[in-house]
Amino acid sequence: MTASPICTPHHIAIVMDGNGRWAQKRFMPRLAGHKKGVDALRRCVALCGERGVRVLTVFAFSSENWSRPEDEVSGLMGLMASALAKEVASLKANGVRLQCVGNRSQLSEKVQAGLQEAEAQTAGNDRLVLNVCFNYGGRWDIAQAAEQLRLQQQPITEESLAQAMSLAHVADPDLLIRTGGEKRISNFLLWQAAYSELYFSNALWPDFDAKELDAAILDYQQRQRRFGKTGEQIVQATPKPNSTAKH
Repeated sequence: MTASPICTPHHIAIVMDGNGRWAQKRFMPRLAGHKKGVDALRRCVALCGERGVRVLTVFAFSSENWSRPEDEVSGLMGLMASALAKEVASLKANGVRLQCVGNRSQLSEKVQAGLQEAEAQTAGNDRLVLNVCFNYGGRWDIAQAAEQLRLQQQPITEESLAQAMSLAHVADPDLLIRTGGEKRISNFLLWQAAYSELYFSNALWPDFDAKELDAAILDYQQRQRRFGKTGEQIVQATPKPNSTAKH
């Protein structure tokens, strides 16, 4: 089953949860699950491109993940650096523009340099924007936006904050997916997901495939997005088939 492109969400955001549990179920180190998670992300990027999704935002490493065991954090940093080096050519060839979103000041010089190079190499692409949220937190995002405005002596309004957010270069997500069976958003896109449709998948992230993605998109297509309005208002505002045809 492939979801219809008519109502395909413009922007999908994903909390990629379950890598560690996937590995533990197989009596493997947690880092092996994270490596499989990179494969799943590569697959998901391709699937989103095929389905007409224009923006994909993924939660790769949260600002709270520093509290994990030191060997896992170190392994994740190394995996990020190696993945950037390996994937940038493919991203460039497939029209994907990479943007890294998050606080880079705590990252190593090697990782920062890799991020900058990958962004520069893919800057001209426009088929799909891939936002990788690394060392990111929704509360950090709101706080840094407010601090920007304070330093610039700008008034703090909903509009000015939105323009100062780290994802101001894309529209807010239409659909937010979390894998791994947990039903929370874990400090991800707190501002941007105000009106996102939420979908929780029981699949662990390394197992997230075309079937799982299409199930999420199909569920999204069956939602009525009201943005504070009533259902009746939405129905009345929906153009009728051939309503513009002349008789």
